[in-house]
Order: sequence, then C-alpha cells, then structure tokens
Amino acid sequence: MNEKTRLRVLLIGLILLLLVINYPFLNKMTQDFLTDYETGIVERVIDGDTIVVGNESIRLLGINSPEKGEKYYDEAKNFLEILVLNKTVKLEKTKQDKDRYNRKLRYAYIGFTNINLELVKEGLANFYFPAGKDQYYMDFKDTWEECVKGNKNLCEKSLDICARCIVLEEFDSKDQKIVLYNRCEFNCDLTNWTIKDEGRKKFIFDKIKLEPKKRLTIEVGEGNNNNTNLFWENENYVWTSTGDTLFLRDKKNKLVLWESY
Repeated sequence: MNEKTRLRVLLIGLILLLLVINYPFLNKMTQDFLTDYETGIVERVIDGDTIVVGNESIRLLGINSPEKGEKYYDEAKNFLEILVLNKTVKLEKTKQDKDRYNRKLRYAYIGFTNINLELVKEGLANFYFPAGKDQYYMDFKDTWEECVKGNKNLCEKSLDICARCIVLEEFDSKDQKIVLYNRCEFNCDLTNWTIKDEGRKKFIFDKIKLEPKKRLTIEVGEGNNNNTNLFWENENYVWTSTGDTLFLRDKKNKLVLWESY
C-alpha cells in the first residue's frame, strides 16, 4: 500500500470515527432538518397546555392539564409561564395542524427540551393523544410512569384504605364498558371518586358503596344510578378507538389506578 492510499484510508477512518462519536448530535440535526418547525416568542400562557405565539393560540400536543377550578390548574399554568413566557420557542408540527377551536397543535421546545414533556414529568399534566399515537407517544407514557413512581402532583398515589381494594376487572373500549371489583372484605365508599379519560370527560360517583367481592359496571348511555349499572350521562362515547387511558381517583383527587390501551 503506497503512502497516498494509506492517507486516504486513514482519512476515511477518522471521518467514520467522528460520525460514530457525534451520532446523537448528527441524528438530532438530521431530525431537525427534516421536521416541520416554526419559531416565535411566547406572548402569553393561557393555561397549563395552551400558549400564545405570534398572536396565535398554540395547544400543546401530547398533554392535558387541569381545567380552571381543578386541582393543580394554577401550578401547571405557573410552571409553564416560568418555562416559556417571553422566551423563543421552536414549535413542531405533526400530522394534525389545528384542532376544532382553530388552535395550532404543536410540540414546543426550548433548545432540546420538550416543554410538553416537562409538564408530564412534573405531574402537572397527563399524557393525551386524541388523534392517535404518534412517534412521541412512548416518551410521554414512559414519563408518566416515572412520575407515578415519583408520586408527584397528579401522579400522587391514593392513601385511601380502599385504594388497594378496587381493581379494574374489565376495560372494554369497544362496548364502552368498565367493571370495577372490590376484592376486600369490607364496604368501600366510592362517593366523589372519579373516572376520567385522557381528555375532559369525567364520571363522578354519587353516594356509591361497593360491597365486598362485588362488581360495579359503568357504561356510556342513559339510565338511573342503582349501584349496579352506572352511566356516563350526555356522552355518545368516552373511550376513543385510537387509544385512551382510564384514570381512577379518590375523593381527594389522588390516583387509585390507571390503565391504557
């Protein structure tokens, strides 16, 4: 092998080594180049999942934060203000451009930090994918699981004695039916407990006591609450065909259980 060939091989080797060493950085640069982004300064924070950039409302993708009047609403809004207010953000567009309220749907970044994900990490929003699971779904679900382990804010586990008794025996999204089972040897008072989907739909238990080894069915439809069959009123459906999550909370809004499909 002559000198010129050896130098050429050495140069190629160095280039390959640099590519390997800097792969995460180069991969991120490639993703950025191929992704549909826009940038702007955050002029206002409306709530924990909506901001205003360039005089346009931006609904943050992948999350759902508490509504005004609900626990952790103020904390979510204040946390988001600290992160983004008067700062330049990068907004990533995915397959859905706007929602039915004409708000842009975006992932927001400052540097490499996904702001939407930070709210889930702090337990100030649950993960939320109404249009179907995208490439970031598992990041958000995994972050929620870590939040539950950390027992923080919306992820804080219930200390109610019945939290260990009530199990989700059936979750049938096709027939819009849930079955809860009391595996303990005593009555469980579920009054003011709630079931919620990833979005805004919420079922509130009204003066319900579940007897030992008994089941409770909750369905979508019209009917009277007779402690045997309960109905989400004024809803055509609750559980979406593209995937959803059930969150069961006690009367103090602490997490009893959650289940995704």
